[in-house]
Amino acid sequence: MSTATAALLYTSVDSPIGELLLLSDGRALRGVHMQEGRSPIAPPPGSEPSTEPFSEATVQLAEYFSGQRTVFDLPLVMDGTPFQQRVWGALQDIPYGTTISYGELARRVGQPTASRAVGLANGRNPIAIVVPCHRVIGADGTLTGYGGGLERKQFLLNLEIGALPLKAEENAARCV
Repeated sequence: MSTATAALLYTSVDSPIGELLLLSDGRALRGVHMQEGRSPIAPPPGSEPSTEPFSEATVQLAEYFSGQRTVFDLPLVMDGTPFQQRVWGALQDIPYGTTISYGELARRVGQPTASRAVGLANGRNPIAIVVPCHRVIGADGTLTGYGGGLERKQFLLNLEIGALPLKAEENAARCV
């Protein structure tokens, strides 16, 4: 099934961080989007509701949120530039319960001076949680930039690592 001629399929699942919109081409997971964050999306035009291709993704997400899964094993398709592909591939190499800085991620993709570009690519990750962009934090340990909102990033890291308090300035910014 080619996505150029066939509609994408979608479903919504509930999670501890709110509704997740899942997208698939019928063979691979193509999107996991937080609907209650800063960037909720609507199902793409022409896409069709379905639950069948999402059964394994739904199970694995439930296992992750219950603390029973530390690695996802799902077929993924991520459309992006070659640079974005490298960044997203490197995200998948960050172990569960580990964080790295944007600078470290830039070094891992062979672009040590490209922290900003890495941050932009990280922010365009179409498969949140499964491709763990939440594991990338500021060089000083602060929780920075997350499309699902910092409270969701903190929830995911707390799930994996334990309590990670936000820095005072981030708490102040969230209250504005």
